[in-house]
Amino acid sequence: MTRRVETHERDLVGYGARPPAPKWPDGARIAVSFVINYEEGAEYSFPAGDEASETYLAEVVWGAALPPGFRLFGAESLYDYGARVGAYRLQEIFAARRMKGTVYAVGQAVELNPAPVKALHASGWEIASHHYRFINYWGVPETEERAHIQKAIAAVENAVGQRPTGFYGGRVSPNTRRLAAEEGGFLWESDAYDDELPYWRSVEGKPYLIIPYQLDCNDFRYAMTPGWTSGEDFFAYLKASFDLLYEEGRRQPKMMSIGLHPRVSGRPGRAAALAKFLDYVQSRGKAWVCTRGEIAAHWRKHRPA
Repeated sequence: MTRRVETHERDLVGYGARPPAPKWPDGARIAVSFVINYEEGAEYSFPAGDEASETYLAEVVWGAALPPGFRLFGAESLYDYGARVGAYRLQEIFAARRMKGTVYAVGQAVELNPAPVKALHASGWEIASHHYRFINYWGVPETEERAHIQKAIAAVENAVGQRPTGFYGGRVSPNTRRLAAEEGGFLWESDAYDDELPYWRSVEGKPYLIIPYQLDCNDFRYAMTPGWTSGEDFFAYLKASFDLLYEEGRRQPKMMSIGLHPRVSGRPGRAAALAKFLDYVQSRGKAWVCTRGEIAAHWRKHRPA
């Protein structure tokens, strides 16, 4: 595999002490971007032809010393919960409050069960691409990954009638950003965690819009150590993050990303904490709850490349 890393050169400076004024709509102090990661069925599994079962971001951490080729039915069923139950619960919680966000939809997960994605899309959610498989792409040949990006686009388009215009790979290879930019149809990408405002990069000599994501405000820490042990932990951290950004927004508005997973926050006790946070956000004026596509459109208008 050819190792191409120029599109991921480090930038330790960014906007520095003088970030641009984003001019969010209606004078909002903060742009709040909720993301639902729909990955269920696209993870490592025997039915998908893999040699091992996925244990990453699952409810139970199985021992590392598993016999070779051992299939974890329990791990599969924990992922299945997200597609069967959790995604619908999240859709209902947001719909009841007339709030929306962006779905990071993994192509194979959409192919296996498009119904939850269709339900979210019907509620106004943006459907972005989260690659084709929920696997580690760093060892996947470039030609295969290029084909996977095309399959990921087709899966979303077949499900909701329009192609995804945003991309988040997640478990990326050194080639992922270049291949996504090369495809030409993505208006934004979120494989970065380095800022609280969008910014432009040059990829293969062309401007490419990056909308940074966050991993600290992410429910996957329910399945990690150290992490959230209860919904109150998650709520408290989200509220503290929101409150500081909201206060800073008096003089310098920023954006906040909250990552959710149907198999994680779709569980009742955690869904209750999420609902509590949504109510809190709605109780505060001047918070723009939006899709990442809306952020991209706003940035292109007010801060073009």
